[in-house]
Amino acid sequence: MKSTIDTYIDEVKDEIIDIRRHLHLHPELSGEEFKTSELVLKKLEAYGIEYQTGFAGTGVLGIIKGSNPGKTVALRADMDALPIQEMNDHPYISKEDGKMHACGHDAHTSMLLGSGYALNQMREQINGIVLLVFQPAEENAPTGGSKPMMEDGVFSEYQPDVIYGQHVWPSLPVGKIGIRDKEMMGASDRFKVTVTGRGGHASMPQDGNDAIMIANQMITSLQTIISRNVNPLDSAVLTIGKIEGGYRYNVIADKVTFEGTIRTYLPEVKEKVKSRFHTVLRQTAEAFDGSVDIEYLDGYPATINTPEWAQLARNSAKYLLGEDAAPEVAPSMAGEDFARFLENYPGAFIWLGTQIENKEEQKPLHDPKFKLDERALPIGSSFLVKLAIDTLDELARR
Repeated sequence: MKSTIDTYIDEVKDEIIDIRRHLHLHPELSGEEFKTSELVLKKLEAYGIEYQTGFAGTGVLGIIKGSNPGKTVALRADMDALPIQEMNDHPYISKEDGKMHACGHDAHTSMLLGSGYALNQMREQINGIVLLVFQPAEENAPTGGSKPMMEDGVFSEYQPDVIYGQHVWPSLPVGKIGIRDKEMMGASDRFKVTVTGRGGHASMPQDGNDAIMIANQMITSLQTIISRNVNPLDSAVLTIGKIEGGYRYNVIADKVTFEGTIRTYLPEVKEKVKSRFHTVLRQTAEAFDGSVDIEYLDGYPATINTPEWAQLARNSAKYLLGEDAAPEVAPSMAGEDFARFLENYPGAFIWLGTQIENKEEQKPLHDPKFKLDERALPIGSSFLVKLAIDTLDELARR
């Protein structure tokens, strides 16, 4: 099978890279993936792949029916870009001001199209149905695109027995696949806190109530949730990423806002941190005779793989790339909308090694200078093909 997969991927490997570069040149933000969706439809038609549209606005479902009856496996790629100004110097940098594929979704889309081409050529070896899920709005946390796609009936006609997602991963070398049996990525909640005191002249603090001082106490106290309320053997992160307040050097501030994120794996840890978060803020505001308004957004749940399908994915990677292809990897606290698919269907989320040759210059995901090694793209397409066929074969054996 390896030689057959290689043959078909070789036929489109240049096109996979061309598609990725075209999408990189023309990134579209969450909910605006109209031209990206049109390109996906054009390629599916050219490859002779059946499709459905109209899911979460710009989402597309490709449908490949094998020559043999069987179960259904889904492969998902996200399509949206980020509101980031690209700062690279390669010949296909983004042409859209303030927009960039800094998370590799352009690569995800092109790899899934490449795997779709090969799978459609290999229908005789497919026992069942392969679904190609092109998802919008992954970056639009906490709403996302996976839940709206499911609400719009993306799986109403063909329901997956197993679903997989794949993400480029800059800390893994090309030719390596990152897979974990359970926790892969974290739950990602967001918050915005507005602290209100009383303004006044800096020389007469007794007449005011300094919102900056109240906010300072809150931010310091919030960190004790992680250090004193969460079991050290569990995982949780609370980060304040933005703070605004004050008018000038000699004015006591009457209002301060700060924003941040909470990341966890276990649902019970998430609920504990969330509860303590609200308690600490309200009691601190009361202690300092101020007030607080809390906007808390429950984001994506933790991305938890199904062990049996993670193991199958590991075996598929080793078959294609060698026994050392699936090294042990630590989970990430980054959030991922694919988690909502995994809440409804068994499956696994997988990292594809895309580290550039000079790893000292490798920038992380969401960086304005993020790059990936395009040699990984045909590998990613081949892996998805093997993974889909292996999964359907296993389901047929059962």
